[in-house]
Amino acid sequence: MIVFREAVPDDFAGVMRLYRQLQPKDPVLSDGSDVATFTRILDSPGLHLFVLEAEGAVVATAYLNVIPNLTRSASPYAVIENVVVEESLRGTGLGKQVMAGTLRVAWDAGCYKVMLLTGSSRPATHAFYRACGFSSDAKTAYLARPS
Repeated sequence: MIVFREAVPDDFAGVMRLYRQLQPKDPVLSDGSDVATFTRILDSPGLHLFVLEAEGAVVATAYLNVIPNLTRSASPYAVIENVVVEESLRGTGLGKQVMAGTLRVAWDAGCYKVMLLTGSSRPATHAFYRACGFSSDAKTAYLARPS
């Protein structure tokens, strides 16, 4: 049985295991800042860290940020980040399940749009997001990073 739910403190290790699959070159933090950030996310209204759990293990995750907004009749919008499915389970439909649940929460929150960016150039990644209802032709994304 697969369960879609908000992450809880005990999910930290499982979520971080998936994030290492997403960003294998990220350093492993030993100063506790990762745990502190995880706790801050869990405690912040509008921030939602979701997991799919199968047989007691976290097998997929997505991070939804619901952002208040003064345009569009004061309707919020949302950004999805860090969508990851356990490498050995990719292609099994778990990604679509975690995205469907995440989008459902955004729509239930009254969001008028949901955005995401991907750094992947893999056609399969883009096909996945299109299959989840996203369009790449609605807006142009720009990204700035500190110099």
